[in-house]
Amino acid sequence: MKNSFKELKYEELLVKRSELRKKYLDVRFQAVVGHLENPLQKRTLRRQIARLETLIGQHDAEQAR
Repeated sequence: MKNSFKELKYEELLVKRSELRKKYLDVRFQAVVGHLENPLQKRTLRRQIARLETLIGQHDAEQAR
């Protein structure tokens, strides 16, 4: 189920992170309202965002060397 983000360039990682954050906010809103079809989608998005954050942090750490 893991998405392979390792092949993406740094700029693509940033764009993907912003897209997933926006989607996560929409899913959170749907969950509060009660119209969420798949409640596990919230967890999946949160984990994907964390994977992207890790890769972005690794890239930043390499650039700081």
